[in-house]
Formats: sequence, C-alpha cells, structure tokens
Amino acid sequence: MSLPVLLSASLLFASGQGFYDIDHVNSIKIIFADSNWDFILDSLYAAGNGERLMGTAIINDVQYDSIGVKYKGQSSYHPSRVKNPLNIKLDYKIAGQLIDGCYGNLKLSNVYKDPSFVREVLSYEIARKYMPAGGANYLNLFINDTLIGLYVNDQDVDKYFLRTHFDSDENAFFKGVIDLDTVPVVWGYSGPDSANYMDNYELQSDAGWSELIEFLYHYNTDPAAVESVLTVDRLLWLLAYEILMVNLDSPVNTGQNYYLYENQAGQFTPIIWDLNENFGAYRQLAGGTSLNLIQMQRLDPFLNIANANYPVINKVLTDSALKMMYVAHMKTMINDNFSNGWYAVRALEIQGIIDTSVRADPNKFYSYNDFIRNINYSVGTGPQAIFGIAELMNARTTYLLGHAAFQGSAPIISTISHTPSKVYPNTNAWFFADVDSADQVMLGYRQNANGIFKKVTMYDDGCHNDGAVGDGLYGISIPVGAGDIDYYVYAQNTIAASFSPERAEFEYYTMPLTGGKFVALETGSPNPFTTTSSITYHLPCKSRATLYIYDVNGRVVSKLVDEEKEAGSYRVYFNAGAGSLKQMTRLSSGIYFARLNLFPSDGSRMTAYEGTAKLVYVQ
Repeated sequence: MSLPVLLSASLLFASGQGFYDIDHVNSIKIIFADSNWDFILDSLYAAGNGERLMGTAIINDVQYDSIGVKYKGQSSYHPSRVKNPLNIKLDYKIAGQLIDGCYGNLKLSNVYKDPSFVREVLSYEIARKYMPAGGANYLNLFINDTLIGLYVNDQDVDKYFLRTHFDSDENAFFKGVIDLDTVPVVWGYSGPDSANYMDNYELQSDAGWSELIEFLYHYNTDPAAVESVLTVDRLLWLLAYEILMVNLDSPVNTGQNYYLYENQAGQFTPIIWDLNENFGAYRQLAGGTSLNLIQMQRLDPFLNIANANYPVINKVLTDSALKMMYVAHMKTMINDNFSNGWYAVRALEIQGIIDTSVRADPNKFYSYNDFIRNINYSVGTGPQAIFGIAELMNARTTYLLGHAAFQGSAPIISTISHTPSKVYPNTNAWFFADVDSADQVMLGYRQNANGIFKKVTMYDDGCHNDGAVGDGLYGISIPVGAGDIDYYVYAQNTIAASFSPERAEFEYYTMPLTGGKFVALETGSPNPFTTTSSITYHLPCKSRATLYIYDVNGRVVSKLVDEEKEAGSYRVYFNAGAGSLKQMTRLSSGIYFARLNLFPSDGSRMTAYEGTAKLVYVQ
C-alpha cells in the first residue's frame, strides 16, 4: 500500500507572493501635474462615473507612466480626510504595464477603523489557508513628494487572480453589492429578469446574467442540483470564516463584500473580499442592532440560519450533514489559529514589520499608543469603540468550543492508503481509511484539477478489501482514467464530522498515475518566434475544443480553434504578424499565452482537460 501525498492550493500562492510579500513594505510615489489633485479626486468620486486622474508612479524604484488614480471606499472615504483609500490602475493608458507582469490594479486601504493596523493583512493570511484569497501587505504612499501614510495593499480580484486560482478568467463573474435603501435577500431567486438582481450583483465579466440566474434558481429550488452549480464546500468555509471572526460587513450580514465566479466545472464559487472590518470592527447587525463586546464574543455560530433574507446561509446550514461539515471547518480554523494563540503572536509579528512606518504616518486615524494596545484592548468607548482582537477572539474561542454544537465527538480518521503502489490509466485503484466512531465514510475524488470532487461511500463490510466486518478499516475501488487523482476522506456520525486532510476540499491528497499525465497542449514551435508559431494539441476523446491566444492582460487576441473534434492530434498556426482579433495590425513583441480547453462531447465538464503554453513573439 502507498500513503497519500498532501497538496494545497495555498502552497501554490505562497511560493509566488512577490509584490504582496507580507515581510516587505512597498513604497509608491505618485506625481500629479495638478497641485489641487485632492480636490480633483474628490470631485471625480462625487461624480461617480469611474473617471481617474492621470499621473506617474514610482513603485519600489520602478517608474510607471500614465497611470489612472481614483478614490474608492464607502465609510472609509470622506472628502475632509487627507488619507483616503485609492484605486490605482497602472495600465490605464499603457497596455501591459504591470508589476511583475501580473498586477495592474492596486487597491490601497487607508486602515480606517483599525488602530492595530493588522486586521486586514492578518485576516487574508488566515483566509488563504482555507480558500482562494488575495495577497495583502503594506505600502508607504507619497504624493507629490509628501508622505500621505501607511496603507494596506490588497491584491485585486481581477483576471490574473482568476487565472491563478481557477485556470480561467472569461466565465460569469460578479461582485456582491447592496442597495442601501432596501433590505438585502442574499442569494435569493427573484425570477428570470436580470433587472431584479442588479441592486445586489455587479457584473464584472462581459456577460453572465443568465448563468447567475440559473445558479440562484437551482440553489433556491432544487437541492439535488446544488452541487452542480455551486462549490458547496467553498461556501461552508467562507461562512465559517466570516461568522467565527465576526466579519459582519459580509454576505452573512450586510450582503456585500464578496465575488462570485463560475469555474470551469460550471459551479459558482464565492470569493472572500474586503476584510478591513474583520474581528468585530463592524458592529451593526442588519436591522439596526449594534452589538457590544459580549454579544460579539457570543455571536451565534449559526447566525441568520432561520432568517428568510439569508438563503446564502439557510439553504445549506439547515441540511444536517452540511451543518456538521460547517462545524468541522470552523473547529479546524479555531484549532489552527485561535485556541493555540497563533493569531495573537502573528499579529505582533506583523506589527513589528510595520512599526517604523506606523510611527512615521502623519495621517493615521489613531495614536501610536492605540496601535500598540489594540491587539489586546479596546480603543475608544461606546459605539465608536474598536474592540481588541485578542479581547474578542480569546473569549469567542472559549464560547464556541463550549457551544453544544461543538461538543460532539467526531470520527477519528487515522491511516489513509491506496493500492497498488503504481497506478496506471484505465485500471482500478483501491483506497482505504482507518476510522473510529463513524456511521458513514466517504471518499471524495477527481482526476482534473478544475473538476468537481465526486463522493462515493467507503465500506467496512468485509467485501471491499477492508478486512473483517466492523473492524474500522473502510475500502472502496474506483475506476482510473487519465490524470493524477486528487482525493480526501470524510467521516460522520450522528453528531459530528471529520475530514482528512482537515482543510479539504481546499487541501487534498494526490495519487500520481504512472504514465498517466495527459499533455493536452504542447509548446509552440519555434518559440520564441518572429512571425508564426505552430501549436500542437491532443484530444483524448471526442470533445469541443477552444484554443485562444491571450496577451499578458488576459485579453483574447486570436481565436485559433472553437469547434467539436474527434479524438486525435492536431496542429494550428499562430501568425502574430496577421494582427489581433479586433485590430488588423501587427501585435507588439512580448509574451502571449495559448490556452486550450477541451470539453468531452458526452456533456460532462467534470472530466475537462486544459493546458496553457507560453509564447514569446519577437519582431
């Protein structure tokens, strides 16, 4: 038997943070030709049409010309403030002008309502352990040679983010927003007319209303189909995160500050966003009640489960099995970060990184003494008080671990293995797990990194290579296709549940296939090339194939293939000299990406193949 290898999407991100490395405080110097730049930015904000003021930026000693700047935010913005949140578009006028070839839109938070300066950065660091979440660090901002102050530098949820986490960027994409004049119904179905949804969803993609409405219809009316239109496990992690850490300016309360993206398997996935008021900095419950410290410490772990305005919560947490999964996820986050005191130690470490910059910030909203105190103690009094992070979370951890829903003894999953040690395509593989105190054990698996985990029951009946009946060894055999197998084990009894690995489905084990890695797309030849490069791709079965060429900004410049084809190998040619998709002029020298997607003709997106190849065009 072979033991599993643990993989995590978070490791992929951590290996390439670069500009968002927490240990590094960036510097940005913006130069505006207009001395009354603040008045102009205030006027553009008031006009609300998204226009920007053009300037030059020097970021970590690298100059970026013709950038576009505007103020952003809601309560964090005010025209009387010197230090307002900023949205900076580096490729405003110059296409392809990006940091590290990746980042073109900078979101700078002014650390409003956070004396500690660590809420947002610490929150994103925790979130990245369990779900796709942006990078976040710090940046000293100068405008026309004057220090404005220290900002939190949040990674934008843009096309680069989507490609990094979902291997696609052109599917339906929305931002969750609210209409301040109405009570939100978060993820409710309001009929087929897209006009009924525009107050709560802001379209970020070229199209997608029909996909969103179909998702909301099935989510609200067809429980059996929910898994096909939603990454349910990702939602459970997000809900557990928001409620555990009392992040009330979010979909669990205000109904905003998140994104929805349709992944390659046709499921909508919630993406966490805007954590500047996490750890109880936002205190208002929808409906008007402002919570005090004790109420936040004892916030119901099933907040809004019976509230009809929150289908986002009650459509999943009223299901007993999903509720146990949700509790298991919250317990994992508590054990990883809070019951062991890790979060408080990490908060102090982050403060050490920015201490000098905080001291020097001439426009911070709180004193340096408040900065030092707010990890452990409240700053301010009454409705304006900002509770200490540890003051909130130490008592909240004790409350939750003492809550009846967290008292049940969960199944214990110990040894997990598979056989044979070398697994080949088009064979069968056996999976085993030693589990105590379980009524049901399941294997979740997939053979495509962008596919849906299929769940199958594992057995302790003596008929599945599992030893004796009832000995706690569970087994199951699955058919093996092409591609490495990602998998995890889930177990439950009548009162509690467990995952292995504990952070599944975000983390998972992998079983590599011997000779089973299917290469769908080969690199171009020649590469680099001066005019034309040939690209070879392979179909393992009859499929609809799309092969597009993208520039570094994620824009499609050429559609080489978009049709159904029989299984086999094919070759196409990318002629950069023929021009882009929309402009019959030669493309500029630089880096381009060939992106292949294959969808089997049986209609299943779960077994889709894909590939990306880098092309270098030199005139």
